[in-house]
Amino acid sequence: MNKDLIIQTSDGGAEIALLEDRRLVELHHEEVDEDYLVGDIYLGRVRKVLPGLNAAFIDIGHEKDAFLHYLDLGPDVRSFSKYVDLVRRGRMKDTRLENFRFEPQIVKTGKIDEILAANQYIVVQIVKEPISTKGPRLTSQITLSGRYIILIPFSDALSLSKKIKLKTERDRLRKLVSELKPKNFGVIIRTNAEEAPDEEIRQDMEKLMRGWDNMIKELEEGKHKLHSEPGRKESILRDIMNDTFSRIMVDNPKVQKQLKTYVQQISPGQEDIVKLQKGDRPLFEQFDIDKQIRSLFGKIVNLGGGAYLIVEHTEAMHVIDVNSGSKRNKDDNQEGSALKINMEAAMEIARQLRLRDMGGIVIVDFIDMRSAANRKLVFDRFRDIMKDDRAKHTILPLTKFGLLQITRQRVRPEIILNTSEICPVCNGTGQVDRGINITEEIKRSIDYKIKKDHIKSLHLIVHPYVDAFLTKGLVSTRLKWMWEYKCRITIEDNSEFLLNQYELA
Repeated sequence: MNKDLIIQTSDGGAEIALLEDRRLVELHHEEVDEDYLVGDIYLGRVRKVLPGLNAAFIDIGHEKDAFLHYLDLGPDVRSFSKYVDLVRRGRMKDTRLENFRFEPQIVKTGKIDEILAANQYIVVQIVKEPISTKGPRLTSQITLSGRYIILIPFSDALSLSKKIKLKTERDRLRKLVSELKPKNFGVIIRTNAEEAPDEEIRQDMEKLMRGWDNMIKELEEGKHKLHSEPGRKESILRDIMNDTFSRIMVDNPKVQKQLKTYVQQISPGQEDIVKLQKGDRPLFEQFDIDKQIRSLFGKIVNLGGGAYLIVEHTEAMHVIDVNSGSKRNKDDNQEGSALKINMEAAMEIARQLRLRDMGGIVIVDFIDMRSAANRKLVFDRFRDIMKDDRAKHTILPLTKFGLLQITRQRVRPEIILNTSEICPVCNGTGQVDRGINITEEIKRSIDYKIKKDHIKSLHLIVHPYVDAFLTKGLVSTRLKWMWEYKCRITIEDNSEFLLNQYELA
C-alpha cells in the first residue's frame, strides 16, 4: 500500500489529506497559530472545585474553562504538584528526579477537594480539544510523545504497544529502554519502535528529555504555555511515517523546506519524498481530492452497484445505516447478497470513521442476516480493518438485529463539511409555506402601489426564475398586468435575489 500526504496551504492555514493507494482516508485542517491542541501543556489555575462531579474547572486561557476529573490527576499528582511549587519558587533547579522525594500516591476512590483548592496552580495537558460548547479536557499526568517512545515523568512503568507481537522484539525493546530511561520516568514503547535501530531509539529518548528540561525551564521563568505539540503536519508524519510513504506533496516552498528538515530528523534518508507541486491546478484538484470530498462527506455515501450508506449525526451519537438499494447478487440469494453488501460496507464505514474523525458512540445498522456465522464474519472483517485506526476504539459483536456498537476516542472536533447547497427559501427543510405564492404577492403589491400613487409605469426586480415565469409566452403575465392596470411594467432579473424576493421602483 502506497501512502501520499497532500498539503494544500492558504492564508488561513493548511488542508492535509492522507491518501492510501490514491483513496482519501484522512482529512485534517491546520489553522495558523493554532492553540489548545492535544498534547499542549499549560500552567493552569484552579477556578472551581466541584465535589459532586469529583472534578475541577481549570483556567488555561481558553474562553471556556477546561475540565479535569479526579481520575485524570494521575497517582503521583501530589509529588508533581510539590515539584512544580518548588520550581516556581526557585527552590528546585534539578530537572532529573533521581533524588526527588516523592509523596504518597493518591487512591482511585479519593475526592478531588482533598487534592485541589481554588486558585491553586497545577500543570496540565490537553487530552481532548475544545468541542462545541465544551472547553478542553485535561490530565495532570504529563506525557511527552516521540517517534518511538512516550515519556511519562513521575512514573516508573514500562509498557509496550500490543501491536508488537514478536517475543524476541518485545524482549529487545524492553531491555534497551530499561537501560536508557532515567529513574522515576516511565516509558511507553510505540508500535513504530518495532525493528527500529537502537541508536534511533536512544536519540528519541534524549530528544524527549531535552523537551522535559525545556518545559521545566519555561515553568521556572513563569511562562503560561510550557510545551507545544508539533503542528498537525508534523504530528501525522511522526505517528505514521514509514517505508510505505511514496511522497509528500506541498504547494509552498517554505512548507517544503520545513517538512524536509523534520523528515530528516525522524526518518533520515527519506527527506527526498517531500516534493513541491508542479502545475497550475490546486493540489486537491490535481489529486482528485475535491471530487472525493464531495462524494464522501454527504449524508448519503454510495458503495457502488446501488448500495449506499446513510450517515446521521446527533449530539449524543452517530448512526450509520447500510442500504442495499438496487444491488443484488446474480444468484438472488438474500442472505448471500446481504453478506456481500455488509462486507463492502464494513470497509467504507471504517474509512468514514477515520475520514470524518467521528468519535463517541457510533451505531451501525447492517442489513439483517439470519446466520450467526455471517454476522461474525462481518464483525471480524470490520475489526481487522479498524486495526489501522490510530484512535482508541472498542467494537462489540453484531446483535441478532444486525446492530454494531462502536465507541471511538474523540480528541478534537469532528470534520463536518457541507457538500450541497442549502435552498435559500426552505433552508434545507424541503418545505415552503403553502400560503406564499410569489406571483400573487407581487400582483398585490403592484395593485396597492398603482392605486395609492396613481403611477403610469413601474420597475420590478426579481430572481431570474421569476422573471422567466412572468415574461414567458405570447401573452405573458406581465402583459396581462399591463392591460389590467393600464401601466407600463418593466422587469429586471437579479441573480443575487432569493426566489421569493422582489423589489418595486
